[in-house]
Amino acid sequence: MTAEISARRRRDIIDALRRGVVPSNGLDALAVGLERFAAALDDDLDRVAGGGSVFKAVRGEYGAGKTFFTRWLAERAKRRGFAAAEVQISELETPLHRMETVYRRLVEHLSTEQFAPSAFRPVLDGWIFALEEDVLAGGVIAEDDADALERAVNDLLERRLGEISRTTPGFAAALRGYRAASAGADHATADGLAAWLGGQPHVAAAARRAAGVKGDLDHYAALSFLRGLLTVLRDSGHQGLLLVLDEVETLQRVRSDVRDKALNSLRQLIDEVHADRFPGLMVLITGTPAFYDGPQGVQRLAPLAQRLATDFGPEARWDNPRATQLRLPGFTTDALVDLGRRVRTIYGSAAVVSRIDDDYLALLARAVTGALGGQVGVAPRIYLKKLVADVFDRVDQFEDWDPRQHYQLTLRADELTDIERNAAASADDIELPI
Repeated sequence: MTAEISARRRRDIIDALRRGVVPSNGLDALAVGLERFAAALDDDLDRVAGGGSVFKAVRGEYGAGKTFFTRWLAERAKRRGFAAAEVQISELETPLHRMETVYRRLVEHLSTEQFAPSAFRPVLDGWIFALEEDVLAGGVIAEDDADALERAVNDLLERRLGEISRTTPGFAAALRGYRAASAGADHATADGLAAWLGGQPHVAAAARRAAGVKGDLDHYAALSFLRGLLTVLRDSGHQGLLLVLDEVETLQRVRSDVRDKALNSLRQLIDEVHADRFPGLMVLITGTPAFYDGPQGVQRLAPLAQRLATDFGPEARWDNPRATQLRLPGFTTDALVDLGRRVRTIYGSAAVVSRIDDDYLALLARAVTGALGGQVGVAPRIYLKKLVADVFDRVDQFEDWDPRQHYQLTLRADELTDIERNAAASADDIELPI
């Protein structure tokens, strides 16, 4: 396992766990229980790379690992040449019924294997570079013939933009303007047009005039801009885009009229994806079972409920990974111990490997779970944080430190999330020496 992870990535993973956050890379090494989804999801990514589109819904209780799952899939997709973006749905900042805000957040969080968010400008520049490379590859235009190269690139640009121009003339016009401004070293105009293409409001009028575009992005134009972005991604060498809409269950807490608009927007998006109107796009949403099954969520809109309906039996091991909706069963104590083993190996310390055995990993897992009211699904984050920061680091630094003698598990309120704090408050006051 560690042979496939560089020393730098191992350090990044351990540092993230020490801080109690999901690592930004190397998630395959921590993906306990997700292997059964891999083949079906790889098939979905292949379909998207071939010009199709896919919609998936992930369900799981709080603590079941939905965020980890989406980031694991995003890392997997980016290794295959995809771009990815994770958008947190919220009532005030990113309401689902206003697609212009969703698109803007998508662009702000766009990433590729080479570039962290926002990778939008590198994608645009890569698209321009790809145009020039395609022209030179034809062997007709010499690289040192600047005028002929410029004319040929402009001709190819117009052909490539033909499809975008039919559906989104403003997006195509802004791309033309962006390339011209970049070629002319007019950085202010290029910056303004990149912002406008990314859905940012209040772009300087001078930049918009330079490309002949007007106004700001609205709900209806946002979907067309998304099609334009998919075309740019494809033409710049990317296989497609994975868009994650996280925490969709927050819709249950908004006003009923806003909720109804958001659910209908979600239904429309699913229909657009299933109709292959977004070639090269995979959309994945996450939510709790209450969102999918309760009266204030998906069930509130019958057409949406029909599109997401999936039959789940009593045993999760027989779930169909190819279904529209995927169920994350959450962690067990055995899974926590398995995760601890993997982190012990990634940590890469001979002292840790020799002095922290599986029995202690299980002891700490039971102690953390007990301190959280027996709710194993809530335990992984704090378990890994305690394991790395409180145990592994001390064992690695102090030869005579023994966690069984010198360590007492404590959970402070200020280090817990709201969900973990509620779970801890429900636990009995039982002394848990470890």
